[in-house]
Amino acid sequence: MTEDVAVLGVGLHPWGKRGRSFVEYGAAAARAALADAELDWRDIRSIVGADTVRGGYPGYVAGATFAKALGWQGARVTSVYAACASGAQAIGAARAQILAGLAETVLVVGADAAPKGFFRPAGGDRPDDPDWLRFRVLGATNPTYFGLYARRRMALHGDTPEDFAQVKVKNSAMGALNPHARYRKRVTAQEVAASAVVADPLRLLDICATSDGGAALVLSSMEFARRHCVAEPVRIRAVSTVTPRYPNTVLDLPDIATDSAVAAEPAAEPFRASIATAAYEEAGIGPEDLSLAEVYDLSTALELQWYEDLGLCAEGEGAKLLREGATSPGGRIPVNASGGLASFGEAVPAQAIAQVCELTWQLRGFAGERQIADARVGVSANQGLFGHGSAVIAVR
Repeated sequence: MTEDVAVLGVGLHPWGKRGRSFVEYGAAAARAALADAELDWRDIRSIVGADTVRGGYPGYVAGATFAKALGWQGARVTSVYAACASGAQAIGAARAQILAGLAETVLVVGADAAPKGFFRPAGGDRPDDPDWLRFRVLGATNPTYFGLYARRRMALHGDTPEDFAQVKVKNSAMGALNPHARYRKRVTAQEVAASAVVADPLRLLDICATSDGGAALVLSSMEFARRHCVAEPVRIRAVSTVTPRYPNTVLDLPDIATDSAVAAEPAAEPFRASIATAAYEEAGIGPEDLSLAEVYDLSTALELQWYEDLGLCAEGEGAKLLREGATSPGGRIPVNASGGLASFGEAVPAQAIAQVCELTWQLRGFAGERQIADARVGVSANQGLFGHGSAVIAVR
């Protein structure tokens, strides 16, 4: 089992649409995390930035961009990009540096200023790019995939649009309590049903928005935390960044074909489930040990899929778990106590970091009105475009 690293500080810039630079959001989140850790920027020996492809050249080298915004001080610098998994990759890189003895303190920062409407590939013709192909060949925006996932669940497991709507109802109730969320209004099932159809059966309120936002963490070695008089910090125990296996028998974003270049037996579990399995194995725990989970609810139907992929219930029983109230506050395993993407929207490089911020607040007992009682172990999960797995396990 890998040694833990400490989470000394967390910080968020509130999500929304503000028309400012991603650098401003990230620097504000970084300063909040440093203040939370009671450290000065000059105490940080390494910075890892999660990149944004929408920020031009500064976004491609986000680590150096944030370091410059905070003030050059000679820290080691790293920049990573893995689409929605960028934040978890950044956490993984920071953790590796700490465990390797390269730095005792690392600042992790991600921020984005997202466009209005659907995400789309960068310009230019790239016929070998599956993201470009799905738009040009299929006309498949992200919500098209979300609708296909939902239809698959309806066909295989009997899920209904009413089940999907209840995910939004649950998450909006928690987002209403989160001062960092973009949408702080409770939504009813009737309001979901009355919203416009985007990708049948999913409606506008079933699908997350695109947003601006920033998130940051200060990580350290356990020895540094003790010297800093933090005897029992929240600790990161596992970071899973696994890739899929061939043959992939379920069409997944953004792949169109699923055949392998070589003969291969089907994997024992699908890609998303393998992300969680790798994290559990590294941490030496199982889903039964979790107090809460933060998952990527790109759509309401996808949240139900994560219940099963995280092992919170058996295959096909995600909607049943929801109906029983198990994933609501006070339930057996609350999911998206932050309000999730339903309440935040996507600020791609920041969101996986923001998930760990929420886990940290919950495990510290500092989550205010949305606090989950006796939280001891939390998991975050999402997946990034082109097969980037992303899960982080935090413990107290």
